[in-house]
Amino acid sequence: MAMAQMPFIQGHRGFRGLYPENTIPAFEHALQAGVQVLEMDVCISADGQVVVSHEPYMNSLYSSKPDGQPVTKEEEKKFNLFQMTYENIKQFDTGKRGNASFPEQHAMAAHKPLLSEVLALGEAFRKKYKQNIYYNIEIKSVEAEYGVSQPKTVEEFSEKVWAIISKQVKPEFIILQSFDFQVLKYWNKAMLEGKFPSQIMLSALVSRKSPENTIKDLGFTPAIYSPNYQALSSEFVVYSHKNGMKVVPWTANEAEAIAHLAEMGVDAVITDYPNRVPQYLKPVH
Repeated sequence: MAMAQMPFIQGHRGFRGLYPENTIPAFEHALQAGVQVLEMDVCISADGQVVVSHEPYMNSLYSSKPDGQPVTKEEEKKFNLFQMTYENIKQFDTGKRGNASFPEQHAMAAHKPLLSEVLALGEAFRKKYKQNIYYNIEIKSVEAEYGVSQPKTVEEFSEKVWAIISKQVKPEFIILQSFDFQVLKYWNKAMLEGKFPSQIMLSALVSRKSPENTIKDLGFTPAIYSPNYQALSSEFVVYSHKNGMKVVPWTANEAEAIAHLAEMGVDAVITDYPNRVPQYLKPVH
């Protein structure tokens, strides 16, 4: 039922086009703009905290060390979040330098927040404005990194994430996405066994994989098929809907591309620039 009412726009990493990605300012501004689905990524710190971050390290494009010096490309992997306490992670700035890939992005002091902080922000907003707020949470997992920059097993990673979500948000407002099909298989199994609630929507992230092969490789039909928007065809949309999957492509940033996807019949779009398609938003201010 929740999916039928899901808003069309999902704010990628909050509102990356205009604000530092995966930070409290980005999520705050997305909500103020009328975004009702916050898309984000999570990693795990050395002390077992669930941290909102796209990479399990400090990205040299926009991260600064505690002394204010930029993180260099050579240093990135040295700052492995899985080997850093959250107290240490917080000392790194991820917004002051801006992001050269997003020239419209406001440069401002920011750091990688905890998942619990982002959920608290969204839930406070829900309460204040009586609006449904959804969370599309990506477990950043790569098989080669098991035990290196993430927990050794997808079970441990997943359970840490669920422990945070379960305390703060009703399951029908959660989308759990991953490129790592081992993660999705674990969540599906846990849901079937009643360990995790069945209302959670599982989203299969793929680059170019067809919906047919996505179902085949997963061994079950996820709630959502989430491909690179450039690899999406009308046939894929029709096939997905026929097989009970919603279609949520990533990451379309031009208004024309988003309009074209809407015409194709997709169910939602993940974008860095929610402000470019105000017709799909319901601003509260």
